[in-house]
Amino acid sequence: MKLENYEVHLPNYSIGSKIYDKIGPVCESYGKKVLVIGGEKALAAAYDKICRYVEQTNLTIIGKVLYGQNCTYETVEKLRRMPLYQEADMVFGVGGGKALDTVKCLCISDDKPVFAFPTIASNCSACTSVSIMYNEDGSFLKPHFFVRPVMHSFIDTEIIAKAPSQYMWAGIGDTYAKYYEATISSRGERLEHFTALGAAVSVMCRDPLLEFGPKAYEDHKKGLCTYDVEQVVLAIVVTTGLASIFLTKDFTPDYNSGLAHAIFYSMTSYPVIEERHLHGEVVAFGVLLTLLADQQYEEFEKVYQLNKAVGLPVSLEEIEITQEQWEECMDRIPDMSDVAHYPYKITRNMLEEAMSRLKERVKKDHEEE
Repeated sequence: MKLENYEVHLPNYSIGSKIYDKIGPVCESYGKKVLVIGGEKALAAAYDKICRYVEQTNLTIIGKVLYGQNCTYETVEKLRRMPLYQEADMVFGVGGGKALDTVKCLCISDDKPVFAFPTIASNCSACTSVSIMYNEDGSFLKPHFFVRPVMHSFIDTEIIAKAPSQYMWAGIGDTYAKYYEATISSRGERLEHFTALGAAVSVMCRDPLLEFGPKAYEDHKKGLCTYDVEQVVLAIVVTTGLASIFLTKDFTPDYNSGLAHAIFYSMTSYPVIEERHLHGEVVAFGVLLTLLADQQYEEFEKVYQLNKAVGLPVSLEEIEITQEQWEECMDRIPDMSDVAHYPYKITRNMLEEAMSRLKERVKKDHEEE
């Protein structure tokens, strides 16, 4: 341990159904000309509402642009060459993770003010200081870290509540994974202040989901903007972003990933995962095996019951992975970077035992039905 000179920039955000009325007070000091960049569905959901509130300010929207198809460096460069981008004083990024990550990579790298308008609650892109970059063929490339997140995130719960519910559904799984992976990865270590903060904050990635998750998901499916929905949105978008900023301050995934993500990435070689399943959905399944491997049986039962309540997977069949494919995954997982920094070595025997216990738990449910 040594004294360091370092900086940490945390996210600013507004949340609620009418928080676009904060656009003027928050954004006007950064200039006047606004370029809106986002995904097609996201712009259809949010652009008109953004415009109505911008009309009440001294800001002027000079253009609306689709971000592209994926968060790639090629897409970023294409947007950077646009005259409208050069003219704009600031950018409003509208959409889900890939759209927001693209706009972050574009603007933060150029030191151009950028504001996030998330339209789904599946990830923490609106509040964290990293963009997940992909290759042009859609395959994962690398995380691109920044020194800060966006200037401000406007989290409109009314718009999010009307989005397809499967995004929040998957977001629940990816969010509670943050707590379990961070606390296991940091176990028994003397942590730097920022890492310890991240691990401590991560408990709020779990607790609200256990308490509010099932009701929030039911409300979301009805398009309702309720207190339960808001609490889950905060956990997915804000708390996970805060935890990630602290846990990745040294630009490594050591404390920000773990066995659940290793399980997910080991399965991405099978097309069915990318084509028919969501990231957080598969990670949620991985958390069950993570807790069994770690012998956290009480925590396993909590997550198992939550998964059952909201329909997240508890079996290989639900994510369409065969036993033969799982056998192949078990050979890959112990050598994956996500478990390189772990309090113990992940072994094939450990994974076999965890899967056996999970199957027994599912079998018990079926026998009781």
